[in-house]
Amino acid sequence: MANSTIDPTVSHSPAAKEAAGRLAKATASAHHRLSIGGWIVRILFACVFAFPLLFMVVSSFKPDDEIMADLSSWKAFLPVGSISLENYAQVFTRVPAARFLMNSVIITLVTVVLGVLVNSMAAFAIQRLNVKGKKVIFTFILATLMVPFETYAIPLLWWVNQLPRPMVDQFGLYFTRGWIDTMPVQIVPFIANAFSIYLYIQYFETIPKDLDEAARVDGAGWFHIYSRIVMPLSGPATATVVILSFLPMWNQYVWPLMVVQSESLRPVMIGVQYFQQMTTSWGQIMAYSSLITVPIIIVFVIFQRQFVSSIASSGVKG
Repeated sequence: MANSTIDPTVSHSPAAKEAAGRLAKATASAHHRLSIGGWIVRILFACVFAFPLLFMVVSSFKPDDEIMADLSSWKAFLPVGSISLENYAQVFTRVPAARFLMNSVIITLVTVVLGVLVNSMAAFAIQRLNVKGKKVIFTFILATLMVPFETYAIPLLWWVNQLPRPMVDQFGLYFTRGWIDTMPVQIVPFIANAFSIYLYIQYFETIPKDLDEAARVDGAGWFHIYSRIVMPLSGPATATVVILSFLPMWNQYVWPLMVVQSESLRPVMIGVQYFQQMTTSWGQIMAYSSLITVPIIIVFVIFQRQFVSSIASSGVKG
């Protein structure tokens, strides 16, 4: 007859079962309270960050006198009173807002698309290929993260003013010198980005290299592996790069002031300066601010799930 061991801590008496049930209910209740508390904290933080945006959007539909009158009450956050689109109409009348918006869309879109391509290929070469000195190259790339833009803005201005610039007229194609006051000068210097390369390298490390070896056995080249295997698996990293590249390009202010003189080439942030030079109209300022803020919110909403996934997994791991 086999010996059986009985755990003295386990009791099958009705009292023990009742105690276990009470403990389970207490644990579930505690988890429920923690969940409710967590949601309350999230809602409070959401309100703190959302109220300024709500105030901006609501104020963009009000005349200036009502904006000032509503500052002392909750009406400042509510679409009440003389609501109209007059401020938005005035924005497009007083400044070339449509031209500024189109310029920023072109500059940002081209920079982000080319940045994803160039930075991901650079990261693929560093992380995947057996290139001599790639650790040194990667170290230099990371070192550039410690240099603020203001430090090399003047040298960069000098360099772009020395680059050849193709021109076409009735006599044909010829080259002049200097990219000042052009669209490329607002795009090309910002395509390569050290932080984007770092993000891609960190994410590529999570993709098994066995996939590369299997593809190489089947006769695939490195570009095929990059474009058909690695990049399709790097959606979260790409979403992170898109967001982190979109924001600074859309918010460019100092560099366009330095290199652009023509009004037809200026981005949206330069338009804020126009209102500072005119009679202050807070309703119009709020309308213009809403116009230049909406694209940022749209991009984040589209890519937020992949962005959070990349941050939570390995997009920025050290």
